[in-house]
Amino acid sequence: MHQAVFYQVYPQSFADSNGDGIGDLPGLISKLPYLKSLGVTALWLNPIFESPFGDAGYDISDFRKVAARYGTNEDAIRLFQEAHKLGLKVVLDLVAGHTSDEHPWFQSAASDPKSPYREHYIFTGDEPQQSMFGDSIPRTAQGEHFVANFLPFQPALRYGYKHPDPSKPWQLPPEHPACLAVRVELRDIMKFWLDLGCDGFRVDMAASLIRGPGDNTILARLWQGFRSWFDRDYPEAVLVAEWGNPIEAINAGFHIDFLLHFGEPAYTHLVGSPNEIIGNRRVPHVFFERSGEGDIRLFLDNYLKHYSATVGRGYISLPTGNHDFQRPRRGRDLADLRVLYAMLFTMPGTPFLYYGDEIGMRNIDGLPEKEGSMWRTGNRTPMQWEHGAPNLGFSTAPKKRLYLPVDPAKDAPTVSKQLADKASLLHLTRSLIALRRKHPGLGNDAEFRPVFAQSGRYPFVYERGTAATGRFLIAINPAAAPCVVDLPALGQARVLLAEGTKRAGTKLTLAGVSFAIFSLPEPARGRAVSRAS
Repeated sequence: MHQAVFYQVYPQSFADSNGDGIGDLPGLISKLPYLKSLGVTALWLNPIFESPFGDAGYDISDFRKVAARYGTNEDAIRLFQEAHKLGLKVVLDLVAGHTSDEHPWFQSAASDPKSPYREHYIFTGDEPQQSMFGDSIPRTAQGEHFVANFLPFQPALRYGYKHPDPSKPWQLPPEHPACLAVRVELRDIMKFWLDLGCDGFRVDMAASLIRGPGDNTILARLWQGFRSWFDRDYPEAVLVAEWGNPIEAINAGFHIDFLLHFGEPAYTHLVGSPNEIIGNRRVPHVFFERSGEGDIRLFLDNYLKHYSATVGRGYISLPTGNHDFQRPRRGRDLADLRVLYAMLFTMPGTPFLYYGDEIGMRNIDGLPEKEGSMWRTGNRTPMQWEHGAPNLGFSTAPKKRLYLPVDPAKDAPTVSKQLADKASLLHLTRSLIALRRKHPGLGNDAEFRPVFAQSGRYPFVYERGTAATGRFLIAINPAAAPCVVDLPALGQARVLLAEGTKRAGTKLTLAGVSFAIFSLPEPARGRAVSRAS
């Protein structure tokens, strides 16, 4: 965990080995040496299980079987084994809160009131229900309504209600035997894959299991129970939360939680899209845009709240992106990404790199919905491997059979093209990960101290590490305008990696869209003073 760097694989879009137009596990296995060369230490795969694919695999019909489009359970075992030979861990996606309505459990429960799976789900009789997105949930063939999670075909598993309403008998408390039975099912699913060689789980919407308003004390106890089991029986395995609130998630027993585009506002203020809505407020500018009108404090104050409460107990992740929100290149060019990655890969916590972000894949706008993708289709397009190859090396299938189209632009970035260019984003990403892994003071656990972070001002400067681990100074300027910062520690600093910066004594001049990473031989003294250039 101390040196972990994750790579997220969207399996249907990563590498197709059999020419059917859909990525698969043998294709992923063939690319493991590439992932090793990046310097990452672990992979997270979006769901690979049997599914009708109404929600791209987040509607699971068999938790213990690999979907045929991806291969077989034997392919999954081989993936674990081959990854381990290269020193890579493999983390699977765990959809804990619901199943597909085609899952045999639900089919049995909906058709037979005496089914052993009846109490796994929440049937509400004649009381209509709506999904999270406001869709009406259809009755079962027996004329009953039921509670679903995000989409109408995702019936919720029963973990209980914080404050059951006595007038609604389907609302059971979390300690009810029916709710505890579902926990046993979830543990058995995890055990099945851990025993086959999987190294842990990223838990989809981990905060959503126990229903109703109120604090998450009961939910925390649920996950703490699973963490205690992990620590006892699978101490090397990892639990990663999609919670969006590291204080709550790490208190609940997760090793890692993301700051994302929902929940806490830090990530959106850093790299979200301008004019995005956070809560009820429109955010006109974010820090990583060239206008220079972002505010680092809107990110940092929220980030520090979570960092100070979790440091030494778990890890925060600031990912480059993921399958649920737009790629970081949307609205930015490759130069912008270089500065963004210089920050993301030198912050504390656990980095997560979304497939293709290392080469700056574009968000392809205007694509139709695919398997419930809604607005997210454009960030799930096929990995771009080889310039000049059919479908950029993703698949030999005819274009019309591809899961999604590849980037049609003539200058679409590819791994092959960027491997040949030492100045490429791919090589920079490798260099940043290598620096992080080489120097403990830049690692996941090393201390973090803001040095210059003024509201409405650029650059952002921070220090990592201690005298024992090595100390490092990082300066980040994503704005188009140059700036100057006075850093007393700079005089004896050594440049490790920098673009667009100059120093004279204790003054560091940063050109527009630039960064610098320095090693510090001695503790810094004094305070930083900045002025616009």
